[in-house]
Amino acid sequence: MIVASLLLLTAAMFAFLYRVLRGPSIPDRVVALDGVLSCVVSGIIVAAAFADSGITLSTVLVVSLVGFVGTVALGRFIERRGG
Repeated sequence: MIVASLLLLTAAMFAFLYRVLRGPSIPDRVVALDGVLSCVVSGIIVAAAFADSGITLSTVLVVSLVGFVGTVALGRFIERRGG
């Protein structure tokens, strides 16, 4: 079950990466980057469940907060740019 979860997360991440590279607009790319970040966080959580480790909670928290700040910063940049 863990392997299937990781495989599906990997497929979703490649789909998001495709949208990052081929996105027709900058907002599409920002949303796709947010999706990539969600896949990474979910992958860390699945790997932690597999390893039965609770120490990765701080890693997930830091990655999520950095991603949120990055998404907000990119959103403000797009808003000021007018596109």
